[in-house]
Amino acid sequence: MKNGITVILCGALALAGAVILAQAAAGSDAMTGVMAGHKMHHSGAVASSSLPVEPGQDAFGTIQEIVTLLEADPQTDWSKVDIEALRQHLIDMNEVTLHATVETKPVSNGITLFVRGDGRTLQAIKRMVSAQAKELGNIADWKAVAEDRADGIALTVTGASPLQVTKLKALGLLGLMVQGGHHQMHHLLIAKGEAMH
Repeated sequence: MKNGITVILCGALALAGAVILAQAAAGSDAMTGVMAGHKMHHSGAVASSSLPVEPGQDAFGTIQEIVTLLEADPQTDWSKVDIEALRQHLIDMNEVTLHATVETKPVSNGITLFVRGDGRTLQAIKRMVSAQAKELGNIADWKAVAEDRADGIALTVTGASPLQVTKLKALGLLGLMVQGGHHQMHHLLIAKGEAMH
C-alpha cells in the first residue's frame, strides 16, 4: 500500500512540476511579447511580434523617434523642421563620446577636464562642452567654467562640499555631459528648427 501511495505522490509531483514549468515558459513568452510591444510603441514601429524592433543604429533610432513625434504633432511647422541639423548634432555627440581625449586634473574644490581632439572632433568639443558648461552652472552646489583653447576646451567644475568634489571626479567628462536631463528635449527643438548650441 505504501509503495502505491509513493508512486501516486511521485506522479502528482512530476505533473505539478511540468505544469509549473509550462506556466513559467508561457509567462516568459508573454513578458517577451509585452516588452517587444513596449519597445515598438516607443520606437514608432508597427506593433507586431513578428517584426524586428531595433533600428540598427542609435542615431538612426533617435531620428526615427523624433520624426515620429513630429508627425504625430499637428502643430509641427514643417517649413522649420531641420532633421539634418539634428543629424549633425548627433555626429557631434558621437565625436565627443568616442573620439575626444580627456585629461583630468584636480583643482581646489573640483576638477579641470582638458578635452582635446582634431578636425571634426575638435569642432564637436567646442560646440558641446562649452554649451554643457552653462547647463552645469544651473546645478545646485556646482560651478562650471569652460575655457576655449586651440586644441579643445578646459572645463573646470567645482563643488560646494567634499562629497560633491568626490562625485565630480567619479563622473568625469561623460558623466558631466549627461547632467541636466535636457538632451531629449534639445533634440526635438533642434529638429523643429528652434534650438542649437
